[in-house]
Amino acid sequence: MIATRIPQKDARFYFVSYPAEDLLRRVRFISRYYAEGEAAIAADPGAKDDEVAGFIGRIERSDAAFQRAMSKAKVKAIRNFYETAVTQPPIPGTVLLFTSETLDFSPLGVYQHVGDLKEPREKYLIIDGQHRLAALEFFFRSHPEEARSIHVPCVVFDGQSEDFAAEMFVIINSTPTRINKSHLIDLYEKVSWEKPDKRLAAKVIERLYGDPDSPLRYRINRLGNRSKQEKWIMQAELFNEVHRWIVRSTKRGETVDASARTVEKRYRTVQEFLRAARSAWGDAWGHPKYHVTKPVTLKAMLRVCADLALADDHADENRERRWAQRLAPWGEVAREFRDEGFYERFAAKGQVERVAKVHRYLAQRVGL
Repeated sequence: MIATRIPQKDARFYFVSYPAEDLLRRVRFISRYYAEGEAAIAADPGAKDDEVAGFIGRIERSDAAFQRAMSKAKVKAIRNFYETAVTQPPIPGTVLLFTSETLDFSPLGVYQHVGDLKEPREKYLIIDGQHRLAALEFFFRSHPEEARSIHVPCVVFDGQSEDFAAEMFVIINSTPTRINKSHLIDLYEKVSWEKPDKRLAAKVIERLYGDPDSPLRYRINRLGNRSKQEKWIMQAELFNEVHRWIVRSTKRGETVDASARTVEKRYRTVQEFLRAARSAWGDAWGHPKYHVTKPVTLKAMLRVCADLALADDHADENRERRWAQRLAPWGEVAREFRDEGFYERFAAKGQVERVAKVHRYLAQRVGL
């Protein structure tokens, strides 16, 4: 196929005008899946005649993927635009494609950057444009002749690892209106330009979410408001507290590393603190009528964890037992954390002020 090679600094990529029919055969639709114990976002099973829902329900899901779950409403809206657009080009913006294969490019005559580009053996991953191409798939089914006349402007990246594609996805979508914070946190460790303190915090959160010995296992909401399982705290809220602790405990001029050893050390500190807290709270831990494992108190507890980690100069050995004894007074004030009257007992103008007030209350009870 004819392509234009575009060099930029040490990188190069290709611009291609892809016939719609050819492109739809060459792309792979995929979305992120949130690990064991977390239900994937599935299509609505209620409408058997809904071909868009059926298509979304069959999309490949993987916890290694970077793409968001596909929106049925968005696909339908774009398909409707394709059907009604007359003078407006249906797909005026480029679709970004990726293959880890290094593609052969043969310049044409005297044109150094225009030539024949060989297609990859495997299907392309879509970095940006999944909804547009999904809508094109349905437009092709209902209006095949019109769809065959469409050529899709595509930019093709090749010869890199899939982390390169994930990083490109983050670069494109890292504004609040395009990608939610929890999804972005999942991808921090793949982003080479992100600061190591954020990558470290993201890896600790990953451990807190998925490790069998974590008191927060599967209780962290990684899917925003779309989660259909009972959760205790949003991933972005938890990330902010862990990141706050990392920054606070790092000496000025000291370099943060996100190595497996450092992740293990940070994770064990939080994990053992939470286990000690669970022991101290007793039956109030996880109880639906108590505020103990709701966001305000969990965030306040993590600030106590940071305080305790800085104040406790003992060895890591027996830390959980030692901290369980230190936190035992919390069990004596569990009644203060009943849902009924909680907001009056910890009156504040907003959540930020309330977290700070609960933090002070809990810290004072354990002598911090």
